[in-house]
Amino acid sequence: MTGAKFAQHIYNAPMKKLTAYLQIFISIVLVIISLATLYNMVLISTNPDTISVVNTIIGQTLLIAFMAATAKILFTKGRSKLNSDNESSN
Repeated sequence: MTGAKFAQHIYNAPMKKLTAYLQIFISIVLVIISLATLYNMVLISTNPDTISVVNTIIGQTLLIAFMAATAKILFTKGRSKLNSDNESSN
């Protein structure tokens, strides 16, 4: 590794670690929001108005699916960045 590339690696290492931790943190927040949305969906299903309940369940199911997929992508990206950063520092 040349001097310039080594200096750039040392300079960018903290930012990569911060980005990885932020991605993991945001994925955890998305999972918590998904669980809260699921709990809300259970509470809404007790409402006797059937049309709005069905519309809400469909919409919230889509939200939960997209939030779960985004959380999984962010978590795997964050973990891979942390693992690659740990391997390169050894």
